[in-house]
Amino acid sequence: MAPASGQAHGAGPPPEQVSTATTGDAHATPSTPSDDRTALASAIRRYEERLARDPSSLAFATLADLYRKVGRVTEAATLCRNGLQRVPHYTTARLILAKSLIASGDLEGALAELRVIAEATPNDAQCQRLLAEVHRGRGDVDATVQHLKTAARLDPADRESRAALALLTAERPAGGGESGIARVLRDDTFATVTFGTICLEQGLVEEAATVFTRLLRRDPASHAAREGLEQALRARAPRKRG
Repeated sequence: MAPASGQAHGAGPPPEQVSTATTGDAHATPSTPSDDRTALASAIRRYEERLARDPSSLAFATLADLYRKVGRVTEAATLCRNGLQRVPHYTTARLILAKSLIASGDLEGALAELRVIAEATPNDAQCQRLLAEVHRGRGDVDATVQHLKTAARLDPADRESRAALALLTAERPAGGGESGIARVLRDDTFATVTFGTICLEQGLVEEAATVFTRLLRRDPASHAAREGLEQALRARAPRKRG
């Protein structure tokens, strides 16, 4: 039975956010990685104690997300799976499970969980972004583009998806001229991992993305092409504020 319309996160509230940034005085010293680790460790202890007192609590999702953030992805996935046996329509927990599986390299497992979410809540922009990430990791460029388009449509403020979409579809700003290298790339002779890597080293991110995208359309299993495309996307991704 699917969750009621509009319940983008299923049963219960989303997990509580544990801030690791300094709050209060605008001139306070920014937090350091050590401060962040201390805050996360403290939050983990607090939620472990809370869950020990009440094993039926939905706080398992928050604890699982904290585990994921510190790299304890196997424990995060196990906690989510156990919790979802009790509340299978808790979409937030399933999203955290999918993120944990992605972090552990289990793309097929993550894809299965995300498909469950997409079927129940097709307008969940975060799910669409994660589907794009999974398909990109699998080398499926066309599916990646489709999910990025959906994510950008659902969330007009999603600059990261729009930037990735522009690279993957080789979009250019209106009135922009085509570079000499872009003209060279019309010839498939130059669509090689070596040439794409050279483009990256020279800061030609769009051209590198074009090369690696073309290679992946030929061979989605190419690890070198997938890694090259990831580097191009990271180089062009908007910086996150805060």
